[in-house]
Amino acid sequence: MRKIGIIVVVALCGLWPVSTVLATSLEEAKAKGLVGEKANGYLGVVTPSGQDVQVLVNDVNKKRRQAYDEIAKRNKTPLDAVEALAGEKAIQNTHPGNYVEGPGGWVKK
Repeated sequence: MRKIGIIVVVALCGLWPVSTVLATSLEEAKAKGLVGEKANGYLGVVTPSGQDVQVLVNDVNKKRRQAYDEIAKRNKTPLDAVEALAGEKAIQNTHPGNYVEGPGGWVKK
């Protein structure tokens, strides 16, 4: 499981700066409380504020899903285990003041 964790972290590091514009937009969206990290390894919309935010979330989640699929296949691990580990790492790495999804809904970290 530790090996998968390292691979997930490396893969996620390559995903977040998808492009300079997208990375900046993602960080801005997180800082403004528009999107947050979910325990399932994907982004979620915290505060609906237009199509551009949903497009950003969909784009990032599509890329994450592709990476998780590759990691799961390479390690012969269930996809949901990879997603859960990625979600755990993403929540741990979330900056204070940004949102994460807890059992009762969205909370500021």
